[in-house]
Amino acid sequence: MDVQGLMVRAKELIAVFGLKLVAAVAVFVIGRWAANAITHIIKKIMKKANVDETLTSFISSLSYIALMTVVVIAALGQLGVQTTSFIAILGAAGLAVGLALQNSLSNFASGVMMMFFRPIKVGDVVEGGGVTGAVKEVQIFTTVLITPDNKTIIVPNSKITADKIINYSSLGSLRQEFTFTINYSDDIDKTRKIVAEILDRNPKVLKSPAPDIGVADIVGNANIKMLVRPWVKPEHYPCINGELIEEIKKSLDANKINLPADSAATKVILVKEE
Repeated sequence: MDVQGLMVRAKELIAVFGLKLVAAVAVFVIGRWAANAITHIIKKIMKKANVDETLTSFISSLSYIALMTVVVIAALGQLGVQTTSFIAILGAAGLAVGLALQNSLSNFASGVMMMFFRPIKVGDVVEGGGVTGAVKEVQIFTTVLITPDNKTIIVPNSKITADKIINYSSLGSLRQEFTFTINYSDDIDKTRKIVAEILDRNPKVLKSPAPDIGVADIVGNANIKMLVRPWVKPEHYPCINGELIEEIKKSLDANKINLPADSAATKVILVKEE
């Protein structure tokens, strides 16, 4: 074949392949747009149906990946790739990759379990995988938490499900506990009344269940240990304790009730909101 014939043949091949390439690019671009649009519609429908945000995010992410897989296969088909063979190769490659990425598959399985059993949801304040924070998003492989100091931490799902999960929000309210001591000669009823007024004024303290205020112990022959148990919403837990202790100290000082040196102790007990 002469040079001119080769050039003609080359032009024909370029023309044919060029058309296929343009078609493949068009399929990919339009397909990706369609995948985004469909995912957006799925999110919109689920939100309109008041489906939990955690489940909405998870299903939307999974749907987008599935749709993009179809788009990529369709684009390769436009290039002349035998998609049947490609799917078989993809399956074999998937098996090999799955064996190599066992941790990722474990994270995926954990994500599915979290969707099914629902130990946490978006907005909950939780402790899991060695991290404490508010759940921002539960994805296919990871969970995104926002810490109290506004840091974003991405935790593998398998790490969360493999460890204990403490959900501070699921039961609706938390009980704080703290103690302080007064002198043996001070009036217990007066002290209780002062503390009760402080708790009643604070909008973060729940009226129901009512807070407990009483005597915890008599320390030796000199001091009386008072116990205070207010109930609060989970979002108010980090700050309420310091606020109350400061106000109680100032009010007791103003009423001439002495506070001997003593170490206050606090703890959290989860209970269902009434």
